[in-house]
Amino acid sequence: METITAIGFIFGLSVVLALVLAVANAKLKVFEDPRIDAVEEALPGANCGACGAAGCRSFADSVVKGEIEPSRCTVGGTATAEFIANYLGIDAGSAEKKVARLLCAGGSDVASQAAAYEGFSSCRSAAAVTGGPKGCAFGCIGLSDCEEVCGFGAIQMAPNGLPVVDVSKCTACGDCVTVCPKKLFEIMPLSRHLIVQCKSLLAGEEAEALCSVACTACGRCVADAPTGLLEMKNNLPALDIKKLDLQTSIATFRCPTSAIVWIEAQQFPELYDDL
Repeated sequence: METITAIGFIFGLSVVLALVLAVANAKLKVFEDPRIDAVEEALPGANCGACGAAGCRSFADSVVKGEIEPSRCTVGGTATAEFIANYLGIDAGSAEKKVARLLCAGGSDVASQAAAYEGFSSCRSAAAVTGGPKGCAFGCIGLSDCEEVCGFGAIQMAPNGLPVVDVSKCTACGDCVTVCPKKLFEIMPLSRHLIVQCKSLLAGEEAEALCSVACTACGRCVADAPTGLLEMKNNLPALDIKKLDLQTSIATFRCPTSAIVWIEAQQFPELYDDL
């Protein structure tokens, strides 16, 4: 009799709990637009964060809610953006392509070495040992952490020990920015042609003695550029991104070390069609 009573009690309790869960599910269930799944499926699934969202699922949710344009997915490109836009009946929008740029030109052919490093082959490990083996403490160490972390194959190491970014593959995910212990990568719009390839805070002969292409803080680029475009800060010319329309290669003409360069659009014409 006691056994039957116990079984009955457990059965009754199970029924009550099931009813409570059913009611709670009905009351607390959060509706999720089924279009989110369709948009996510159309995305490349890189989860790189280049769009500004936490991942492809988050991006899909924002697109469906109208908080972000499909074109912000730089990995998927125009075809993916247009497909999603047609599916949702919205405008694909336009987003300027951004890429990672290396702000150092001090390869092994022009920069001095202060010591030989024989530890674990990693920029971060080398940087932990007195800042790395290079004479210039601000320069690229060249042990390819950025190449290894890039999930899109957009970075390859050159013979001079510097990473080279393939802008046609770069998604501006920022992984190279995060992994570089010297903070030498910067995400910038492709339309920015004027770039200072140096992060050294030294000046004059002291900087040039360590790297022949270092910025010497002479200020000639600032003097030659349109008013307000460049300003010397911490011995380096800083560009006012609000004045990108004033960019001109004339700022590079008198640089004694070619530390400030002009990247021509013709180098990658297919990427500038919409600029």
